[in-house]
Amino acid sequence: QLKAFPSGKDLNLILDDGGDLTALVHQKYPHLLQGCYGISEETTTGVHHLYRMLNNKGKDHGLLAPAINVNDSVTKSKFDNLYGCRESLVDGIKRATDVMIAGKIGVVAGYGDVGKGCAQALHAMGARVMVTEIDPINALQAAMAGFEVVTMEEAAPLGQIFVTTTGCRDILVGKHFEVMRENAIVCNIGHFDIEIDVAWVKKNATEKVSIKPQVDRFTMPNGRHIILLAEGRLVNLGCATGHSSFVMSCSFTNQVLAQIMLYKAGDKAFAKKYIEFARATEAEEAGAAPKKEVDEAQAKSSVE
Repeated sequence: QLKAFPSGKDLNLILDDGGDLTALVHQKYPHLLQGCYGISEETTTGVHHLYRMLNNKGKDHGLLAPAINVNDSVTKSKFDNLYGCRESLVDGIKRATDVMIAGKIGVVAGYGDVGKGCAQALHAMGARVMVTEIDPINALQAAMAGFEVVTMEEAAPLGQIFVTTTGCRDILVGKHFEVMRENAIVCNIGHFDIEIDVAWVKKNATEKVSIKPQVDRFTMPNGRHIILLAEGRLVNLGCATGHSSFVMSCSFTNQVLAQIMLYKAGDKAFAKKYIEFARATEAEEAGAAPKKEVDEAQAKSSVE
């Protein structure tokens, strides 16, 4: 796919989700970036990778092309991450388990935009929600929203539905599974399959029963059971159909606008004709989110 142009010419733009393509090209095909206008990235995890590469610019594993942080565009982070997850999390859990959420204790790991949406969704369904969060400001936000802020060690023996949203590795590990309640439901809506230590569960379980596709019930050594959804991958995609089309159109529109900004950076005639891109010449500020004018243009088109 890196040679997808019929003429065989090298790639000229990278549109990424999660940072995997960016990492692949930088590690194995850095020569392809010589004619690349830039990179647009729409996930929190991918943006974290970009910032690490930016800090290493000029060194090994450094960023070799301009990059735009689409994830922190207001019309992405406040819509896709928050509103999208607020609907699709419950959709995934319900399709997978048909469990009654009301009255249960839900544990949301992380209280960023994704975590906020998930906590709101579980609360709206009648769950008692606990939040684990290492960032003190986000933790304070969770407390002010009425959620109980705890550590995962405190939450593990109490929770009945666990949702990881952090984008970080090993949020739920062996010591947590060992103390979970009978038939605790475990799922992830953060980054791929790194947040839940699925390998530990598979290695230590005495029995695995696949209730239906993407829904597995593991018997732990202590005799209790854990229900794992989507093998620790994104539950809203593995057990449902993901976000609604409208909220995804907001994110994808931002990606397209970011690609235009990169391609037309420095084109003053274009910037003069399309006022939304009047500051497109600044697109080479690596890691920057799209300018406010572009964000507002996208929001206006969505409202209309």
